[in-house]
Amino acid sequence: LRGVKLVIADDHKGLRAAATKVLNTSQQRCRVHWMRNLLGRVGKTHRAAVAALVKTVFVQETQEAARQQWRSVADNLRERFNSVADLMDTSEEDVLAYMAFPKEHWTQIHSTNPLERLNKEIKRRTNVVGIFPNDAAIIRLVGALLLEQNDEWALTRRYMSLESLARIVDNPVLSLPGVGN
Repeated sequence: LRGVKLVIADDHKGLRAAATKVLNTSQQRCRVHWMRNLLGRVGKTHRAAVAALVKTVFVQETQEAARQQWRSVADNLRERFNSVADLMDTSEEDVLAYMAFPKEHWTQIHSTNPLERLNKEIKRRTNVVGIFPNDAAIIRLVGALLLEQNDEWALTRRYMSLESLARIVDNPVLSLPGVGN
């Protein structure tokens, strides 16, 4: 595996250590799961208010503005919700890592949701079959599903444009042979 610029995952210590050792790249903590963890530290009556306050960080136009807002929100929450502020103190780098990339990528790389959706679809389609006659049969089905998803991301509703990716990769490719743009 070469050219990895960002690893997007939950806060799993072993996965984190392996990604650091093998890939030596930035790591993005899934923002959706992080927010669930954060709101789990708040009573139900205050969750909506805390969520609204924290979400002000993610609507900032730049990484620097988001970092300033992050600090402001953490400081505002510290007195009443100290454990929330503590979590914000320790996770700022990981949760805002996606903002170091082009803004048009932010919605795709701030969480693991696209991958989770793909995993859910694989599970749904394999459950329909039930029992596979052999390992090769399941590999064929899952492989076909992954190829189908790849085609959808590459052609139908391009996940990221080649032009925007070219700004962050070492050896940019602006067109793929045999693939419609």
